[in-house]
Amino acid sequence: MLLLIISFVFILGLIIGSFLNCLIWRLHTGESMMGRSHCPKCKKDIPWYDNVPVLSYILLLGKCRHCQKKISFQYPLVEFITGVLFVIAFIVELKIPTALLDSSEIYLSQFLIVVRAWFVIAVMVIVFIYDLRWYLILDRVMVPAMIVILFLNTWLAFLGENPWDSLWKMLFSTIIGGGFFLMQFLISRGKWIGGGDIRLGFLMGITLSWPMIIEALMLAYIVGSIVGIFMILLGKKKWGSKLPFGVFLSTATIVVLFWGQIIFDWYSRLLY
Repeated sequence: MLLLIISFVFILGLIIGSFLNCLIWRLHTGESMMGRSHCPKCKKDIPWYDNVPVLSYILLLGKCRHCQKKISFQYPLVEFITGVLFVIAFIVELKIPTALLDSSEIYLSQFLIVVRAWFVIAVMVIVFIYDLRWYLILDRVMVPAMIVILFLNTWLAFLGENPWDSLWKMLFSTIIGGGFFLMQFLISRGKWIGGGDIRLGFLMGITLSWPMIIEALMLAYIVGSIVGIFMILLGKKKWGSKLPFGVFLSTATIVVLFWGQIIFDWYSRLLY
């Protein structure tokens, strides 16, 4: 039974990943989400049997049926990774202790926790791909995401025993996350980071709460520095070149969301 549920979750993730691919492209082009999927090169409509996540890409050998132009490997990769992350969220988040909740609230709280994780994954996938390709973090994504996560976290807080403590931690984390990037923006007059990083910092704060926001920021900067140095050594970047930092921030958010406490405990043992 569990295997069947996990399979369903994986398929759901594949479908959401396919939707995210479409959303990312249409956010870039300004097209409406109401129109049918079409090949970005020949503009022919894509029939449903050529739009099955991952499988259609394999059967079509990575080419459009009509114009035979290559389909970006981003499409099956995003679909597959989203499916895997949905499964990880389902497995990891359902293990969150619910001892402080009465039996009538356990199902609701766990459901909300998983839904929140799935929503965060979807948003961070958009941030990752869009910033990687076009060096932009869109307010059209950040602002609605902040509202949704704030609503879900507030709901979850009031299902717990100490809602005001949870809310204060979330508020403090939000100030730290957004304020950290706002300070850099003001000091550098917008040369170091963009406004999108500030909004993403606020979103990370709302999502992760205190003290996990610090862990996510540290992880993003450490990994970003390593990748940056590695690309300089390979000749792909120069000192002072711009990096799509949203890539590292979004990745760190997902890692800390799932394994933040494990990483924190491991680091604490190293110190003490």
